[in-house]
Amino acid sequence: MTREPCFVLVSGGAVVAEGVHTAFPSVADARAALASRSAPIIVGALPFDMSKPAALVRPQSLQFLDAAPDWPLRALPSVRIVETRPEPGEHRARVETALRRLRDPADGMHKVVLARTLKLAADGPIDARTVVDRLVAANPTANAFLVDLTAAGGGFSGSALVGASPELLVARHGEQVVCAPFAGSAPRLADPAADEASGAALAASAKDRHEHQLVVDAISDALGPLCTDMDIAPEPKLRKTDAVWHLYTMITGRLREKATTALDLAVALHPTPAVGGVPADAAAELITELEGDRGFYAGAVGWCDQRGDGRWVVSIRCAQLSADRRTATAYSGGGIVAESDPDDEVAETTSKFATILSTLEVQP
Repeated sequence: MTREPCFVLVSGGAVVAEGVHTAFPSVADARAALASRSAPIIVGALPFDMSKPAALVRPQSLQFLDAAPDWPLRALPSVRIVETRPEPGEHRARVETALRRLRDPADGMHKVVLARTLKLAADGPIDARTVVDRLVAANPTANAFLVDLTAAGGGFSGSALVGASPELLVARHGEQVVCAPFAGSAPRLADPAADEASGAALAASAKDRHEHQLVVDAISDALGPLCTDMDIAPEPKLRKTDAVWHLYTMITGRLREKATTALDLAVALHPTPAVGGVPADAAAELITELEGDRGFYAGAVGWCDQRGDGRWVVSIRCAQLSADRRTATAYSGGGIVAESDPDDEVAETTSKFATILSTLEVQP
């Protein structure tokens, strides 16, 4: 395998697709192709804003593997930060704007996720397969991914999304449905005792548990019409990545209708309050007002076959590589609720950037 694949998702095993048979910028067209069995499988990415084009394809070839392929790896070029959008002070001001809305009982908003970006420049092309390999090595329990975004058209031609998401949006196998929403986080620390204390404090945090419960409630409400026998873990658990502690909750159910596919489920659930907010429409409006178009950050990456089985993860801890692979945009966000502290929220985005920045060995 010498060329860059069009899609990779490594989560224990690996799904690797090469070549594009048919591109589906329209999710409706992708769903129709699966329903008519004209496409045996669809892979790719959903944007944060579902009114925008998707990057879904029927690949020319696809493999399900036990692990990521043994790709030829390349030394990464020197990478540096050339722009921060917004700067920490401006992000703090955006959080304060959100808090005024959240603390106004008449407004009705309960949570919103605000993000920052870093523009990165490299001295040479960044090899996407090497980035995925490094992400897998550093985050073995995460969902590492690579998606060619060309199918979305416009300015996405030739670009690629790479990342290591800790968060499963939804998986379907037969009638069984599994979700593992994440919300609430704390930084990992170098000192083992301090690191454990950071995780314990997160587990005990009323603010983070409130933020987390908003996500669990929204997902269970969205799944309710689609699933029976739903089982929601009574307490969130702790999960750690290379840079961050998270709270997560396992949710399982059984499909009411066998015709409901993994792609259908992903569309029904996305965007969850883990990346958008509550209520979803009001949060999306505020996000657009403050950030503009997120593109494929905080969207979803995954696959769905003609049986309806598949797996979709939330596209966070990621960066979009330019077509020439010499620049990249890294993304990081955090959930804001009424109890949030602006300085803590700035620090949270800084912590979450670490996954992609450490992988690229970004120079300060």
